[in-house]
Amino acid sequence: MVVVAGIGAIAALLTTDRPIGAAREGQSSGTPLVGGAFTLVDQDGKTRTQADFAGKLMLIYFGYTFCPDVCPTGLQRLAEGLDALSDADRVQVSPVFVTIDPARDTPAVLKEYVAQFHPDLIGLTGTADQVSVAAKAYRVYYRKSDQTKDQKDYLMDHSSIIFLMGKDGTYKAHFTHESKPEEIAAGVRRALQG
Repeated sequence: MVVVAGIGAIAALLTTDRPIGAAREGQSSGTPLVGGAFTLVDQDGKTRTQADFAGKLMLIYFGYTFCPDVCPTGLQRLAEGLDALSDADRVQVSPVFVTIDPARDTPAVLKEYVAQFHPDLIGLTGTADQVSVAAKAYRVYYRKSDQTKDQKDYLMDHSSIIFLMGKDGTYKAHFTHESKPEEIAAGVRRALQG
């Protein structure tokens, strides 16, 4: 019975008009569905949406200010990548840090934090629900660590990805906290060219 079913499957593959491995209608092109609508508040208390960043590339990183290592490293690499760009290229990029810890990362805390990395870096926070919507749009994982007992001094588990979004808000590339600044700058230049 299994042999007959196997022969039938092979015969069906051989008699189809479509080449083996051809995409079926409705399959994606392989472009990640990253990015989308959000409404958050910046380090100056101003409401920001994804529309505020239209017309510029966006380097966006999700993390938190109490992060002991990965977030500062990622933001440092992002900042060094920006500094490796020409002035003409740099003004076409909005660097953005979105907190995943809105309970502690108020606009005032973000203002002090982002200033340590780059003068152009925009810090965004919001309610827990607003941050969740933004994180889901960018496919970012985060949660409060189970290993933390203290309600005020806790760690967050999270993904560590710097997304490069196009001027139209579409995904262009991504980097990690281990990416070299030159790689980030090269990715930005490629996105600006095409």
